[in-house]
Amino acid sequence: MMGIGLELRALRKDGSELQVEISLSPHRLPDGLVVVAAIRDVEVAKRFQDLLLKELHHRVKNMLATVIAITSQSLGSAQNLEEGRLAVEGRLVALGRAHDLLLESNRAGAKLSDVIHDTTEPFDSQDFRRFVVQDTHIEIASDAVLPLTMFLNELCTNAVKYGALSNETGRVKITSTVDETTQLFTLNWTETGGPTVQEPTRRSFGTHLLGGVATQLHGDVRVQYDPAGVVYQLDIP
Repeated sequence: MMGIGLELRALRKDGSELQVEISLSPHRLPDGLVVVAAIRDVEVAKRFQDLLLKELHHRVKNMLATVIAITSQSLGSAQNLEEGRLAVEGRLVALGRAHDLLLESNRAGAKLSDVIHDTTEPFDSQDFRRFVVQDTHIEIASDAVLPLTMFLNELCTNAVKYGALSNETGRVKITSTVDETTQLFTLNWTETGGPTVQEPTRRSFGTHLLGGVATQLHGDVRVQYDPAGVVYQLDIP
């Protein structure tokens, strides 16, 4: 009987054993019952689950830091409580739209300018624009929208916690170019006006995430810890 917690083992081609779990999905067809069996390597599944839990933990911590920063900056510059409430509400709604983009971006392509706007809007200010974005007409394929959104969201979060968006005067400049000869797309993120930058002594999970996103896009990311502001350069085909 399935579903009673059996420890099941399978054989690899080389004769070694591995622990597996099996899921059954019955489908009734005109000529009878067909059952699809999905067999998974338990160790691989556990490693994938651990990775998902670490990613979830990282995203929740970043989300809390972002909400705290948005709330603090909004209330700090507000003339009264109602103005502060509306500012916080508007920015959190914009943050929700950015996360909607993360979920929906697999369905169709998008303009790079829309991706940048939707991702950075929750971190921007109406009174003092924090982002200077180069106008671009570059179209992004659907499979690149989600990684680019994650990349920009991670940079925004880092800037809120440590960089140009952690004070009232910092700004971020975002430019993009396409080299027609090499067919290489380059996205530059340059921070100014924030706290003096110091190179970190260890690679954080966020840094690994940025590198992982670049790898997913078959590209490369470089970071320069200039004392005046951190600079990221993403190169992808």
